[in-house]
Amino acid sequence: MMYLAVAILFFVLLPVYFRIADRYNIIDKPNERSSHKNVTIRGGGIVFIMAALVVLCTHFTAFWLPVTGILVIGLISFLDDIYTLPNKVRLLFHMVAVTLLFLYLHVMALPILVIVPLYILVIGIINAYNFMDGINGITGLYSLVILAGLQYVNVYQLPFIEADMIWIPMIACAVFLFFNFRVKAVCFAGDVGSVTIAFWIVALLLDLILTTGNWMYILFLGVYGVDSILTIIHRLILQQNIFKAHRLHFYQILVNEQKIPHLVVSAAYALVQTLIIVMLLNTSGDIHQNWLRGLLILLPLVLIYIGFKGRLMQPRLNGNK
Repeated sequence: MMYLAVAILFFVLLPVYFRIADRYNIIDKPNERSSHKNVTIRGGGIVFIMAALVVLCTHFTAFWLPVTGILVIGLISFLDDIYTLPNKVRLLFHMVAVTLLFLYLHVMALPILVIVPLYILVIGIINAYNFMDGINGITGLYSLVILAGLQYVNVYQLPFIEADMIWIPMIACAVFLFFNFRVKAVCFAGDVGSVTIAFWIVALLLDLILTTGNWMYILFLGVYGVDSILTIIHRLILQQNIFKAHRLHFYQILVNEQKIPHLVVSAAYALVQTLIIVMLLNTSGDIHQNWLRGLLILLPLVLIYIGFKGRLMQPRLNGNK
């Protein structure tokens, strides 16, 4: 009953936000790097801040530290959606949010040589997740798949966190997708959406990894990871500034050059990640065998990216001749 009430709350509050955003011109205007053509309300991902507030009200004692981190990174991302803040300001608040998470997970008790790389890893994943948010449905569907996989582990394999910490963002994803998983989206997630849900997912994954000692769970981000890392390498080869917006992600090539519908590409990314998660959840054996299986799981994605990206980019390359 509580979950139904939460869903109804989100369905009521999001349209209220849409009216406010429309009035104050919080919109996304397409440009030469966009994968959409229509002016659309930005910041629909504010539903994840609503979700964090629900958790804060219902589980304050247990989760005030990580949820405060979610709110910190969510609110600065929302302001960035409106005002476009300097990179240093965003990074400062990202570090504050991650520090709150690390305090909750007792990471600060680890050696400094572990803590520093973890800061870099977590902040890097959050920003890579944000860069992957470029077409209708991709952030909501992909996040929902990961959260579902984490909840399966939590309920059926190893309880590592209160179930509401996963159910509530899953509900938020579903409500957001109602407005976003459309040919013409009612709203986009904005940084407030992609960054906030990325932080939430990384918090859950890191909790699970530290609880089990099994870093294989990082492959719950396998599809995004392959696309992000190989795209960064591609852009470095092209001597591009990797911190500037671009249209070189594999999903962008599929949408912009191959004209494959947004929803098809988003569903494909979510489906492939679902298959990876299912394979991971059915993996047994020692840790070294698991890592080998993990590499074998990712190898087809790497080969597809390397083997097909150049061919799929031909329309763009021909257009530049």
